Amino acid sequence: MPHDHHHHHHHGGEGRLSLAIAVNLLLTVAQIIGGIVSGSLAMIADALHNFSDAMSLVIATVARRIAKRPADARMSFGYARAEVVAALINYTTLIVIGLYLLYEAGMRFLAPEPVAGWMVVIIAGLALVIDLVTAALTYSMAKDSVNIRAAFMHNVADALGSVAVIFAGTVIILFGWTWVDPAVTVLIAGYILWMAFSEIGSVIRILMLGAPDGLDADAVLHRIQQTNGVQGVHNAHIWLIDERKVGLLAHVVVSEGHWGQADAIKADLKARLHTEFGIDHMTIEVECTRHSCVDAPLIGAGGHQHNPINLVAHHGK
Repeated sequence: MPHDHHHHHHHGGEGRLSLAIAVNLLLTVAQIIGGIVSGSLAMIADALHNFSDAMSLVIATVARRIAKRPADARMSFGYARAEVVAALINYTTLIVIGLYLLYEAGMRFLAPEPVAGWMVVIIAGLALVIDLVTAALTYSMAKDSVNIRAAFMHNVADALGSVAVIFAGTVIILFGWTWVDPAVTVLIAGYILWMAFSEIGSVIRILMLGAPDGLDADAVLHRIQQTNGVQGVHNAHIWLIDERKVGLLAHVVVSEGHWGQADAIKADLKARLHTEFGIDHMTIEVECTRHSCVDAPLIGAGGHQHNPINLVAHHGK
């Protein structure tokens, strides 16, 4: 039942994403024209970021479609990582935009230009409305997809940027302080960079075949060792296949006298690891005590620097 809901969610989401893309592109054009006419760098900065919102949504939409393809001979794990790659692209563009805005703000501090405050406030107000509409369209989808979350983060930063631009325009109208415009641009850029750097690590972890953040690999290996009929474990790999699926590959040494129950031991292991650690995809190679790998590392493949591990000794039990 949850599986069906997940697919329904995907189909309902594409219409919302298309609408979000359209309104963002229209807004980008309005903001660029307004920024040029009014002389506001903050508004052009906001427009540039808004355009990146639209592009991030395009990338997210394409990635969602690719991710739904079933596994085939070329992609035996399926295409779900397309969404992770899309998230990496979107966070990287956020970082580039943030750095560019810092550069432009620095140049504007050195050579101030006049800014038409009223036009800035009006167009930024319109931008804020569009940003909030886009956020509403993508919020529910962002909860269970690193890909849509990256696009949503673009949008949240943009909404805050619009608020900051409205503030800058109002201050310029009231006090004539044009330096507020580049100062606000620095704040927008700083927030974008902080947000992108805080999120990009989890995306890189998936692409680097890292284990899930909250999963204790030692606890998983200890649980394997504790299973009745298991003498040791080595050549273990634990990794994120995509944002939600965890994979495990391991060589398990069956204790002397238990070889007749090897299949039952393997089935028991898989059930335990799925229930206790949420591991979905498991490949367990069973070995008898007399013919187990020699000098195999506990974690990872190859290597001759370690002896086969007996985790009872390893964990001080």
